[in-house]
Amino acid sequence: MDEIQKNLLREVAELDSLPVGAYNIRANGGMAARNTTADIDIVTKTDKPGIDIIIRPGTKKQSVHIPVIISEAGLKEVVYNDFFIGDDCDVVIIAGCGIHNCGGGDSEHDGVHQFFVGKNARVRYIEKHYGEGDGRGKRLMNPTTVVHMEEGSYMEMETTQIAGVDDTLRKTTADLAAGASLVVHEKVMTTGDQNAVSDFTADLNGEGASCNIVSRTVARDNSRQHFISRLNGNAPCSGHTECDSIIMDQAHVLATPQLEANNIDASLIHEAAIGKIAGEQLIKLMTLGLTEQEAEEQIINGFLK
Repeated sequence: MDEIQKNLLREVAELDSLPVGAYNIRANGGMAARNTTADIDIVTKTDKPGIDIIIRPGTKKQSVHIPVIISEAGLKEVVYNDFFIGDDCDVVIIAGCGIHNCGGGDSEHDGVHQFFVGKNARVRYIEKHYGEGDGRGKRLMNPTTVVHMEEGSYMEMETTQIAGVDDTLRKTTADLAAGASLVVHEKVMTTGDQNAVSDFTADLNGEGASCNIVSRTVARDNSRQHFISRLNGNAPCSGHTECDSIIMDQAHVLATPQLEANNIDASLIHEAAIGKIAGEQLIKLMTLGLTEQEAEEQIINGFLK
């Protein structure tokens, strides 16, 4: 890999070298590196671009990295990755996509990830999107995540997009069986004329299922953001969504919550807050010697941490 590709890997997966354990690194539309283990197998799909990641039941304290990097201007791809996570697992999955575009054509990666989470399994999923480059072409990413959770399973998703992505539609759907729990933490920052849409839908189908979605975003310059959340309580369950946004300059932020209770014991809550940085926060930091711009950056960094 050249230095541009290595930097993209550091940004999206915090990798300075090949990771320990299972991994599949995709670069400019092809496989750049792969490793499997006794408990985690990675198989190339034969009917469409993408891979199957198969994690043996009972696998504990293991990880799999599947980053994607694009450094060729004008490259566009759709990739389908399916994760089969066996019963009683406890694993970490690190994904993410980085695009470097210094050309005139748009570069685009659309990743479709489908998770089948077995009974009583625990999964931590980390996904970071990053764009860079001074070309006229856009950096486009449209991730689709579909989650199927069996009884007693737990999944935590950490998704981050804070730099360089011009347009994105982030679509996540989930269905939860009895006792399953899904936790989502999203962080997004848009600048310039960027546009970001986050669209979440969760069907809580089993007794005791729970879902907690928290989105923190910052919209700067002329950028636009739209947060959509739908919680469908189809059984005795609990659900919570929260959208907390800082708006700056001439940006636009829209929050569209939807709660649907189809069971008398479904408890569903939505919270939304959109506002500018409080003046007293700026003044307090400026009295400590920071400029107004430095104070804004400190507040934003703390908000998105």
